Amino acid sequence: MKKLIALFMLAGILFSPVITKAQDESEEVESEETAAPAPAPAPVPVMADDDILDEDATFHQIIKEKFIEGDPTFMTPVLLCLILGLAVALERIITLNLSTTNTKKLLAKVESALEEGGIEAAKDVTKNTKGPVASIFTQGLMRYSEGIDMVEKSIIAYGSVEMGRLEKGLVWISLFISLAPMLGFMGTVIGMIGAFDSIEAAGDISPSLVAGGIKIALLTTVAGLIVAIILQLFYNYCVAKIDSLVNDMEDASISLVDILVKHKLTR
Repeated sequence: MKKLIALFMLAGILFSPVITKAQDESEEVESEETAAPAPAPAPVPVMADDDILDEDATFHQIIKEKFIEGDPTFMTPVLLCLILGLAVALERIITLNLSTTNTKKLLAKVESALEEGGIEAAKDVTKNTKGPVASIFTQGLMRYSEGIDMVEKSIIAYGSVEMGRLEKGLVWISLFISLAPMLGFMGTVIGMIGAFDSIEAAGDISPSLVAGGIKIALLTTVAGLIVAIILQLFYNYCVAKIDSLVNDMEDASISLVDILVKHKLTR
């Protein structure tokens, strides 16, 4: 009997780990079955077509949209001011840059020509050189036979003529600079009048009634100011370039008179 009991005890000891493992596995399966279901993945946000268009919109498209929102009736005159003003400004910039002359090099050529071939050779040098400085030199050399005083008077008189040519067209740029904001302010006033007319007709103040008129007012004003700022930059550049050319003309004219006096004394 004791042997039978000992045999049962030995069997229990051997099979107890297997039973325990099976119980643990069954408990895990039950816990997984009773566990809450995993949360569904968050939906991926879908971008609307308007959002895609807003992100992909180029600068040109934005400007076009604002131009239409500001009412082409008021924005077109402002745009014309910008186009015409830029056309005049670019023409002036090109002309002024072409009028720039290396005065030191020109004076050296004139002095060398005077020493080698006289006044006629110097005239040939100035006539074959472009720019207002060379034109002034030509006028001065043409009066050389009448004396140094006539040369100085001729240079001063013709210098005023060349200065007027350099400043040609700047008045139009100045006009467009003043006109563009005025047109923008006119659109502002007309837009506000339209907004108040809508309020009067409806008998009530509603944002939807006044939004259109206020938008036109703001967009036309901004457009006019932007055009004026752009043209003002070009205008200031042209004025600075003209001042530089005038200073070169004055310095070169004084140097030419000194060269002619030296040439006359050495003859």
